[in-house]
Amino acid sequence: MKLPASARFSTVCIHAGQEPDPSTGAIITPIYQTSTFVQEALGQHKGYEYARTQNPTRAVLEANLAAIEGGRAAFAFASGMSAIHAIVSRLSAGDHAVVTDNTYGGTFRLFDKVMRRYQIEFTYVDTSDLAATAKAFTRKTKLLFLETPTNPVMRLTDIAEASALAHRHQAIVAVDNTFASPCLQRPLALGADLVVHSTTKYLNGHSDSIGGVVVAVRDEDIEWLGFVQNGAGAVLSPMDSWLVLRGTKTLALRMAQHSANGMALAEFLQRHPRVKRVFYPGLAEHPQYALACRQMPDGFGGMISFEVGSFEEARSVLNRFKLMALAESLGGVETLVCHPASMTHASVPADHRAAIGLSDSLIRISVGIEDVEDLEADLDQALATD
Repeated sequence: MKLPASARFSTVCIHAGQEPDPSTGAIITPIYQTSTFVQEALGQHKGYEYARTQNPTRAVLEANLAAIEGGRAAFAFASGMSAIHAIVSRLSAGDHAVVTDNTYGGTFRLFDKVMRRYQIEFTYVDTSDLAATAKAFTRKTKLLFLETPTNPVMRLTDIAEASALAHRHQAIVAVDNTFASPCLQRPLALGADLVVHSTTKYLNGHSDSIGGVVVAVRDEDIEWLGFVQNGAGAVLSPMDSWLVLRGTKTLALRMAQHSANGMALAEFLQRHPRVKRVFYPGLAEHPQYALACRQMPDGFGGMISFEVGSFEEARSVLNRFKLMALAESLGGVETLVCHPASMTHASVPADHRAAIGLSDSLIRISVGIEDVEDLEADLDQALATD
């Protein structure tokens, strides 16, 4: 079943990389739960030798995700963090990377506590400020690592402008596209070299799989990622690959509902007297609303953050939710709430959190696809004063 070149996004999500099983005609890719593959003779096999190196279920997922992001190749890893580690493993001792200052806490922990041990230096900067970003580059800078929108204060970086800047310095550009998903933002089309996702989130969409992926366009990146995926061995399992393949089939539908619900709840929170500030790129009051409209033309997603004034007030609100679940992670069909300062970003030093605007009163919502009136009712009762 060959996809026409004119196939649109939803069709690509459902069909790209996938063919009916040749032995049975099954329309869904099987889970090849095997560690090894029998060879026909010495040096003769069917393209698969050992499941760390190649697995048919994972290969189908990688083809699917490469097509969805508009890349040439994708590499699926055991987690989003192992995917990010594969990117920074391109660097050598003495190299320097410029990183979005409000990056995910796990990314900060990997860079600050692990990679710095190998004499790789990182400078954290507000990449929404291109002048400040330009000043952070040195003659040793080899990587610009962007997260946009940022987790959790929803700051945006102009990917096209930042990519052009990095390329003038002969640095590669990687974009963590987890919050937006390929439905809403296409970094490779805007000039980035690599896109990384935690597939755990929107790509899977059902809170039942852990994984990561890097999508690449350049030969040298593709060669290295394939080598390090096999060499380091942090590969996505066949079962998890199958679960993400199931998720991408409904990605476009889910993201449309996430975005619709996200906008409705952002507007609800903006009107609520107890809420001090709302962070959502779809609101006209967002400082980068115009950029959001250009860079995310098909919706603004389901991630919202808001402040209620103090840590005690945030704890009171979080403990009152009934429908929304207090939990880490995001991107599932169910709505999750969390307290980033003590949960997802606890590894980020308090002074750094303060500098990037991540206060102790900030609450993050991963808006699901439930009936929006039910979500509004739960928010309303959680925000009610005693």
